[in-house]
Amino acid sequence: MHYENVRVDKSLYKNAAGFVAALEKLDPSERYAGGDLSGLDAFQRQLKRFDIKVSGAGSSTIAKFFSTADSAALFPEYVSRAVAQGAKEENIIEEIISARTEISSMDYRSITTDLIDPPGLSYSDTIGEGEEIPVTNITLNENLVTLKKRGRLLRASYEAIKFQRLDVFTVALRQIGAFIAKAQLKDAMDALIGSGASAAEVISQSGGTLSYTDLLALWSRFEDFEMNVLLASPATAARILNIPELRDPLAGLGFQTGGGLGTPLGARLIKTAVAPNNRIIALDRRFALEMVSAGGVAVEYDKLIDSQLERAAVTSICGFSKLFPEAVKVLAVNN
Repeated sequence: MHYENVRVDKSLYKNAAGFVAALEKLDPSERYAGGDLSGLDAFQRQLKRFDIKVSGAGSSTIAKFFSTADSAALFPEYVSRAVAQGAKEENIIEEIISARTEISSMDYRSITTDLIDPPGLSYSDTIGEGEEIPVTNITLNENLVTLKKRGRLLRASYEAIKFQRLDVFTVALRQIGAFIAKAQLKDAMDALIGSGASAAEVISQSGGTLSYTDLLALWSRFEDFEMNVLLASPATAARILNIPELRDPLAGLGFQTGGGLGTPLGARLIKTAVAPNNRIIALDRRFALEMVSAGGVAVEYDKLIDSQLERAAVTSICGFSKLFPEAVKVLAVNN
């Protein structure tokens, strides 16, 4: 079936694999390899079919989506992609997670191991002939990963925005995606810091002023791991960069030319407003955190198609699990 003859309707959103997968089944991308439409997926070919341009100076208006029943069915996927793009641009989470797990239910347990400092074993031990090989136990955590729904409710009068250009509307949707990503980053930090039995080790600032000695104390606590990421609020990040030992002219040049922050003790310093002001979160991004997602960006496709944006929720469900607690340390700083 040629892409111009595909029947597009909201029933495709009910497919377990998703709207695009259902559309690809009707109109496989493989048949366009080497041609003018090579590189476009099934959704993008439908945009071309209805002459809907979502970006650039000549972008279409929102009303273009609702010119036919088939084109209206494309609108939720457009919203989902724009929101996901905004979340991806706010990409701090990708810099701190060790693994990403997609699940299809709301119940999930991560794993734990006794690999670090197992009883009766040291790094200098060797295995003699005939001796038993030491065992590393991998088990499921007792507690479920807490999944949280984050999102925003889109509410607008179609009559008021139908002539709005899609490139401008995309910017607003990307901002929603950035908001969701920041909310999820806050959830990730809460998981890293932990509480009760799962609380990360906290090192206290030694004096009245944050010093290089404090960072060395934090760095030295990573015995079996590498401190390669520091998360800090803007105010705390400024205090770190103001430490005399870190006032490197070359580091300053990198900040002034490219906006990249210095790397204290080889760690990447990430500044974010969702970090607590009185904490510096240090981690080994290779082993610290697992992100668990129950699907991607979800939209209420029925309402977006039938009600034309009058009121519809855009949400994302995910949670975080600390994989190796020893791969996370916290430095408590004085306000």
